[in-house]
Amino acid sequence: MKHKTLTVLSSASMIMGLLAGCSSSSDSTTPTSAPTPKPTSSSSSPIAIAPITPIPQSTPATSSNKSVEIFSWWTGAGEEAGLKGLIELFKKKHSDIEIVNAAVAGGAGTNAKAVLASRMQGGDPPATFQVHGGAELNTGWVAAGKMEGLNDLYDQEGWKDKFPKDLIDLVSHDGTIYSVPVNIHRGNVIFYNKKVFDDNGIKPPKTFDEFFAAAETLKAKGITPLALGDKEPWTATQVFEDVLLGKLGAEDYRKLWTGELSFEDAKVKDSLETFKKMLSYTNKDHAARNWQDAAQLVAKGEAAMNIMGDWAKGYFTTDLKLEANKDFGWITTPGSEGSFMVITDTFGLPKGAKDPESVKEFLKVLGSVEGQDVFNPLKGSIPARVDADVSKYDAYGKQTIEEFKTAKLTASMAHGSAAPEGFVTQANQAINIFVTKGDVDQAAKALQQAAASSGMVKK
Repeated sequence: MKHKTLTVLSSASMIMGLLAGCSSSSDSTTPTSAPTPKPTSSSSSPIAIAPITPIPQSTPATSSNKSVEIFSWWTGAGEEAGLKGLIELFKKKHSDIEIVNAAVAGGAGTNAKAVLASRMQGGDPPATFQVHGGAELNTGWVAAGKMEGLNDLYDQEGWKDKFPKDLIDLVSHDGTIYSVPVNIHRGNVIFYNKKVFDDNGIKPPKTFDEFFAAAETLKAKGITPLALGDKEPWTATQVFEDVLLGKLGAEDYRKLWTGELSFEDAKVKDSLETFKKMLSYTNKDHAARNWQDAAQLVAKGEAAMNIMGDWAKGYFTTDLKLEANKDFGWITTPGSEGSFMVITDTFGLPKGAKDPESVKEFLKVLGSVEGQDVFNPLKGSIPARVDADVSKYDAYGKQTIEEFKTAKLTASMAHGSAAPEGFVTQANQAINIFVTKGDVDQAAKALQQAAASSGMVKK
């Protein structure tokens, strides 16, 4: 696959106290499985950990002392099914290794990241944990010296030509590879209810003008044009980053993360104005809904569109049993055709893991063709490997696999790939205030201050 190189920030030291902020790919707020993590003796962490609902472990009976604790926030909406599929595949191959599914519920890993930070600082790392490729991995755990290198594993498994180079760069720092990508999500997607569009003579909007024209038509018919669930603020941040991509284009969007373009630039303020206008077409109860609730509005025909990463596709097909291209359609967000907002879920080997050899066996399954083709059709994502079996994917998956090969790749701000965690936390706060107050200058200033405090501004 040939791509333009992804800009990945490797700036600043890790801001551990801010790890409770939002960032990720898909997840659910409905608890299903994992133990309450052990408390740590660390008294230096300023992290305020949200209440965690205990989740029963998935622990097969075994007499072996070998075990792998898989720490993630995959507790529902497609990803839980994908994770269970991976676990079942692993158990078939390694019946002597116990699996502990230590998933922590909470949208975009909001709770999980706080618990993980506490455990890592307290010297109690999970065997392996979910982390987004890019800044979340590299300026976070790698910079903090918490991860083991995996170059030998990549060489042993022959992976260096099985994952796209740009993707390997996202999970590498100074020539050392630190995690294994299990998937690729696309963040710049509008999912829409096909019946609502057909009944009202609306075509999927490619431009912002077409979006607002469609929104006016739908609003006049009493249909909510754009479903939003920003009970957790990362969802609004994701909509905003998609507006930025559509307005700025891939090249200028990347410059935001290198300090070459200020968040107080006129083009960013124009993006904020457009985002503000889009918010006027959302459901009034958006602050009380999570992303799945918003997706359900589209599934039921109560709303027409939802801007969300393609974990929503997994939710539609795996959880709601809808059919791609029949019950729902999709299009890239306005102005972003030919660009691909990349979010990749990865797993690595933390230093101090109790059974590193068993962890490596799990990573081998995770990075295999078989493992990726079990996981991704359920999750809604596409495989990270270039040699996966395309026939196992639905119409959405097949199209996205092809588009990924030639698209301009951009790293997600909302999901921790483009910028350090400290910036993401502050950006979520700024956008949350903006959604309520709509002050463009205030939001632009807050975002630029966040960039400066996170070491993203060139001196």
